[in-house]
Amino acid sequence: MDDKPWIKSYPAGMRWDIEIEAAPLQKILDDAVAKWPERPAVEFMGRRLGYRELGAMTDRAAKGLQQLGVGPGVHVGLYLPNSPHCVVAFFAILKAGGTVVNYSPLDAAKVLEHKIGDSQTDLLFTLDLAALYPNMAGMLGRTRLQRLIVGNIGEMSPAPEAVNAQLKAGRQLADVAWDERHVRFAALLDNDGRFTRHAVADPADCIAVLQYTGGTTGLPKGAMLTHTNLRAAVEQFAESTRGEPPILAEGEERFLGVLPPFHIYALTVNMLFGLRLGAELIQHIRFDPKAALEDIERKKVSVFCGVPTMFTALIDHPDTARHDLRSLKYCGSGGAPLPVEVGQRYTAVTGVDVSEGWGMTETSPSGTFTPRGKAKAGSCGIPLPNIDIKLLALDSPTTYVAPGEKGEMCIRGPNVMKGYWKNPEATAEGTTFDGLFRTGDVAYMDDDGYLFIVDRCKDMLLCSGFNVYPRVLEEAIYQHRAVAEVCVIGIPDEYRGQSPKAFVALKPGAAAFTLQELQAFLKDKIGKHEMIQALEIRAELPKTPVGKLSKKELIDEEARKRAAV
Repeated sequence: MDDKPWIKSYPAGMRWDIEIEAAPLQKILDDAVAKWPERPAVEFMGRRLGYRELGAMTDRAAKGLQQLGVGPGVHVGLYLPNSPHCVVAFFAILKAGGTVVNYSPLDAAKVLEHKIGDSQTDLLFTLDLAALYPNMAGMLGRTRLQRLIVGNIGEMSPAPEAVNAQLKAGRQLADVAWDERHVRFAALLDNDGRFTRHAVADPADCIAVLQYTGGTTGLPKGAMLTHTNLRAAVEQFAESTRGEPPILAEGEERFLGVLPPFHIYALTVNMLFGLRLGAELIQHIRFDPKAALEDIERKKVSVFCGVPTMFTALIDHPDTARHDLRSLKYCGSGGAPLPVEVGQRYTAVTGVDVSEGWGMTETSPSGTFTPRGKAKAGSCGIPLPNIDIKLLALDSPTTYVAPGEKGEMCIRGPNVMKGYWKNPEATAEGTTFDGLFRTGDVAYMDDDGYLFIVDRCKDMLLCSGFNVYPRVLEEAIYQHRAVAEVCVIGIPDEYRGQSPKAFVALKPGAAAFTLQELQAFLKDKIGKHEMIQALEIRAELPKTPVGKLSKKELIDEEARKRAAV
């Protein structure tokens, strides 16, 4: 039996057995500076930073960090939106010898406290925005956090006074308590940039980033992503765009970055991969469909990577038809399964196929990709180079299933994390008997190596003794012309054990429908044992900080309803 059936599905000119350079992650930026010193690297609020200028800023920030005590073993936090501050701080931490810890601006105080203590963060970057600074200022004195490096959005624009005046008028700036616990970002860079270089003896073992998972239950765990893990992910993505002819060209592309940079998908695909290609990163602090459409047209964006809800927002925006989007060469969807209907509608509107892939925080987050022109409906694609994926039997922890059979996806590759930070038990629980990482995703692989994710193991419903997978039901409901977004969860059923309930958000102007009408629509699309038994139509569905549909809130709401009866 072919143990890597996906290789035959690779485009001509693409290899599975690529080599990953054993080098520090920061070499990505250093190489780009050396190769494209005059090319624009970052565009933000009308200001362009060239690669030479960006490299010099990170060198000065690295020296400033070393003067504050940063070196090997020191963990430094990033609590930042998309802005040049994030790119500079990220590489400066690595150059200083430290480890990056990413924090989400939408984390609750309890989660922030947990991450600060668990990750051993004493120093952290943030901005003087009202949505950011007060949250971390409140952690000084309450947690082990000792000092904040505070930047200002305006300082990265061509007209800082005008930008700050506008932000102050809108009460978007916070008053910073400048004292010994605060360092101005500009002051950190006020030096000659001659930092002390620390050798990374083993890039495969040295942690570059502590990236916390956004798990559905309990406090998040820190995935230890090494220099090699992240470099491997970047090279895997790069190889997937080569082929004959290549999709992207080094030193020519423009990436639109709207995903928040604390998310592993945005970090690897938009920032690291973009810099690896010598691309210009066009940064938006937040995702706004209108602003995204305008920049794609005006700035000739060639690469746009997002999550499914962003693609839905772009194709549903009333101005979409008035914009020329022909500069786009590559659009990638990750973070969650892309509904087939959404992908087809986006291609019809833009003329660009959306390349769907699968990955996780723990895999940096590479995993699978969709070969150009070879998409299969409902599939997240085939394994990337240097990656092996096997399917573990759901009823046996030591048996892998054959192609066509469902099992838990398990992955091995240089992109897979070192383990969970200070949590060997969780690391062991997530590892198979022969060393692969257990993803928790239920899938099957066809004879061509394409993977079809059915659902999460813990999301699988048991209805009258039958396994029912919400993803299958969601795909069927997405075929309804009135449906914009849908989530299906299980609710208790005294007779069947569980029954599926659908939560639906409608397209603009679409008429609502009843449960009976939905059941009639689904009659020839799903089995009787899978039929939706409850329906709730809402103005919008809950989402995670990065825009992925979130079932956790819906599950919690249903539990509270049952408890109140």
